[in-house]
Amino acid sequence: MAGEDWGLIVVSFLARVGFFLFGIYQDANFKVRYTDIDYFVFHDAAKYVYEGKSPYSRDTYRYTPLLSWLLVPDHFFGFFHLGKIIFVIFDLITGLIIMKLLNQAISKKKALILKSIWLLNPMVITISTRGNAESVLCCLIMFTLYYLQKGRYAIAGLFYGLSIHFKIYPIIYCIPITVFIYYRKSKQGSRAQLTSLLNIGLSTLMTLLGCGYAMYKMYGYDFLDQAYLYHLYRTDHRHNFSIWNMLLYLDSANKSNRESNLSKYAFVPQLLLVLIIGCLEWWNPTFDNLLSVLFVQTFAFVTYNKVCTSQYFVWYLIFLPFYLSRSHISWKKGLLMAILWVATQGIWLSQGYYLEFEGKNVFFPELFGASVLFFLTNVWLLAQFITDLKTPLPVTKINQEKIN
Repeated sequence: MAGEDWGLIVVSFLARVGFFLFGIYQDANFKVRYTDIDYFVFHDAAKYVYEGKSPYSRDTYRYTPLLSWLLVPDHFFGFFHLGKIIFVIFDLITGLIIMKLLNQAISKKKALILKSIWLLNPMVITISTRGNAESVLCCLIMFTLYYLQKGRYAIAGLFYGLSIHFKIYPIIYCIPITVFIYYRKSKQGSRAQLTSLLNIGLSTLMTLLGCGYAMYKMYGYDFLDQAYLYHLYRTDHRHNFSIWNMLLYLDSANKSNRESNLSKYAFVPQLLLVLIIGCLEWWNPTFDNLLSVLFVQTFAFVTYNKVCTSQYFVWYLIFLPFYLSRSHISWKKGLLMAILWVATQGIWLSQGYYLEFEGKNVFFPELFGASVLFFLTNVWLLAQFITDLKTPLPVTKINQEKIN
């Protein structure tokens, strides 16, 4: 590892320590807490687990029990913020894997900038140090890709199954991953293709079913309902950038049961779009292109999702360094795209502040209008990404590597 990389790691570590310590100070001295509200849910659920009870005894805990298990040390050592340190560790490991996977053919200066997109990103640092668990999922996905690139398909499937167990959405990656392996093994014949696909497929399925069965045996239907089924009928009207925000809020208010028709079918355009984008791996079935396809696919998923909060952005930010390493978008256009993305977020957040902290009724037209503006901006960005993705990619060292 080069000296620049070690320097980047040290600076990124110190930045997270600084954010973490400031968060503790802010919680103690400011009206607005630094700690994410979800962290209190994780922490309380872990307390129930520590006491030998179900994490679902805690209202609004709607995640895999494995997450609550991770925070049991909070109560064993009696330190409320210990779980944040655990999330920061996963965050840093994610950054290290990104460093390992970045294309070796790019210049050192460009590579350092791209690595910094994750390791020195204020949004990424804030999310993990506030106690949000997205870093755990991001780490699992990065391990999946690391072992996929190494040709260790059974291990890749293990991490892929765990990532789907943590959150359902990574299942959308199965199409581009399948296409990549199929073409990677094409020179070795159909038997090698089938063996490799069976290795990762069976490993993924066994891990997913094994975790699911174990959690169901321990916690029963509560696990299925809260960890998975809830996300099919959930309707969030606050802290939500989604264009479905207002529509689902009004629709749920007019329904006597929790499963409104709009909520059940809101995922249809989203699903169709991510499936089509996933097939773009056929266009250029290389590992470089796979990482770029995953970025665009995840960006589309988050854009069209019926719930969209700030932490969801890290789902595609983990792929951004890889996408930019091969992008043909000019720096001027890229800067414009970044400004629009940030500015439209700022507009929405200003209205969200009036709603949450000043109690003003800004649902319509202010908050809804901000959601529409942010959505349209992201749709335009998505169009630019897809157009750029279809531009031919030069052959690089990582794409010519000898297949194990």
